[in-house]
Amino acid sequence: MEKLNGLRCRECGRHYPAAPVHVCEFCFGPLEVDYRYDALRGRVTRASIEAGPPSMWRYKDLLPIDGDVAVGDHVGFTPLIRAKNLADELGCREVWVKNDSVCHPSWSFKDRVVAVAVTKAREFGFDTVACASTGNLANSVAAHAAEGRLKSYIFIPADLEQGKILATLVYNPTLVAVHGTYDEVNRLCSEIADKYQWAFVNVNFRPYYSEGSKSYGFEIVEQLGWRAPAHIVVPCAGGSLITKIWKAIKELKTLGLLDERDRTSMYAAQALGCGPIVTMIKNDTDVLVPVRPNTIAKSLAIGNPADGYYAYKVTKESGGSGEHATDEEIVEGMLLLARTEGIFTETAGGVTVAAAKKLIERGVIPRDESIVLCITGNGLKTPDSLQDRLKAQVSIKPSLSAFDRALADLKSQTS
Repeated sequence: MEKLNGLRCRECGRHYPAAPVHVCEFCFGPLEVDYRYDALRGRVTRASIEAGPPSMWRYKDLLPIDGDVAVGDHVGFTPLIRAKNLADELGCREVWVKNDSVCHPSWSFKDRVVAVAVTKAREFGFDTVACASTGNLANSVAAHAAEGRLKSYIFIPADLEQGKILATLVYNPTLVAVHGTYDEVNRLCSEIADKYQWAFVNVNFRPYYSEGSKSYGFEIVEQLGWRAPAHIVVPCAGGSLITKIWKAIKELKTLGLLDERDRTSMYAAQALGCGPIVTMIKNDTDVLVPVRPNTIAKSLAIGNPADGYYAYKVTKESGGSGEHATDEEIVEGMLLLARTEGIFTETAGGVTVAAAKKLIERGVIPRDESIVLCITGNGLKTPDSLQDRLKAQVSIKPSLSAFDRALADLKSQTS
């Protein structure tokens, strides 16, 4: 089945053959994968998808892969959880958590985009993959490069959380710590990508890489019984995930797999210390003003997001909105999700929960409609953010009498 037309500029619409390029040579707009939906319609059905593997690759026909899958056989198809306890806490009727904090192998949604990028790199004959990363992407590229027997170069800000650094080094990549912000790291990688013949997943391979995020949206719809929720709250760093979830919903409608009458509003969640996309939304302007990140949510700390303009457009087109979360609110969001649903999310998930809570309290998201919260990374990656908030409640000597006294004290404090 010939499913790809190649690449297309998102600004001027010019077409390009499928190749490891990401910028239009005429208008310098970003390129994206262009599908032949006429060839897919009728061939891709709910039944054909449901007959696929229990992974993101059940949607392979809707992803830019021509040959065999090279890596990531177990990536995706993560739980969509009916969060009844959290819904009660928020005073809502129907809240769901799409839990990519358990995505294999690196416990974040980045495994989806990297599985596509590395597979495509193998198709194009590359032997080295690379990335600029705030942490989760570093983990995932290193892991999938190891699985695919490719060399890898990982570029990170030098002040990244130690847990994410160790979770990258374990796969034996070449790790390059850069003394600068993510945006400075990313600019350096753009220069390196021009000089060396490497597959930079989020530079020259970005059109293919970003398509992997569609699987997140496909899964939400399928797991809801082929129904789109009324509201989806998405954490935003570079802004790609929210645009691709929206693209996934539109593609399913184009192919007749989702009722055209289903309406979904998209919401961007960002830290107050690095929230240029949400600032655009609140100011209702398509002009993005870059910022210097200052937040505990390091995985979202991209001050000049590549897809910021398109993320803003998605919230406008869908009738959604956006909200910031302070560092204190981020921690409270992490604790709220853990306390109500037993899910330990990283700081990015705390941003999602905190922003959603504020949007619900303000009446922007109605309490009586279906809401999906996107949890994209595991809390074991960022435990330092809770270091000063959590400690043992009881410290005793190893005797029953000591415990009895401590228990009595606890009961008296709560009575």
